[in-house]
Amino acid sequence: MLIGYARVSTAGQSLDAQHARLKEYGCEKIYSEKVSGASKKRPELEKAIDFVRDGDILICTRLDRLARSMSNLVTLTESLSKKGVQLVVIEQNLDTTTTQGRLLFHLIGAIAEFERSLTLERTSEGREAAKNRGVQFGRKPALSEEKTEQLRADWPSAPDKSALAKQYGISRATAYRLCSTNTKGEISNE
Repeated sequence: MLIGYARVSTAGQSLDAQHARLKEYGCEKIYSEKVSGASKKRPELEKAIDFVRDGDILICTRLDRLARSMSNLVTLTESLSKKGVQLVVIEQNLDTTTTQGRLLFHLIGAIAEFERSLTLERTSEGREAAKNRGVQFGRKPALSEEKTEQLRADWPSAPDKSALAKQYGISRATAYRLCSTNTKGEISNE
């Protein structure tokens, strides 16, 4: 079965031209929506993907109507492939029912994978450089070092640990954690 998908970004745009192209191509069912391509929620595309079955072909007029990025395209084509569904993009002449079309999608997938790897590498390098500059990641400590030392000094003699934690403006669990670690952040055996 040939299933079409049409999308425009704004309410002022018309789906008519895409519908005409999809009907001309032979689509028996067309899912369409007016939503930005940047939006992560595209309910009609999700319905189309849920609807298609092994042997079906999902058709759209242009690649930018279907995917918002290369990685998004790869994810989409992988989910379609798992269902045994082919993909045709009319204007870019991409057709996974042909050998050349499958090769092109594999190349696109390889490029997207390479792009993801470079991004992860750059992110890791940036994080490491920031750490070397003294940037602290994560949440701020619940207490300053000075207050933590005071809490540790008060801890052994405190009859009500919950009241002591409340006095410092922290939870009982945080107080226990702070008092059971030494100054190097290691769990003490006390």
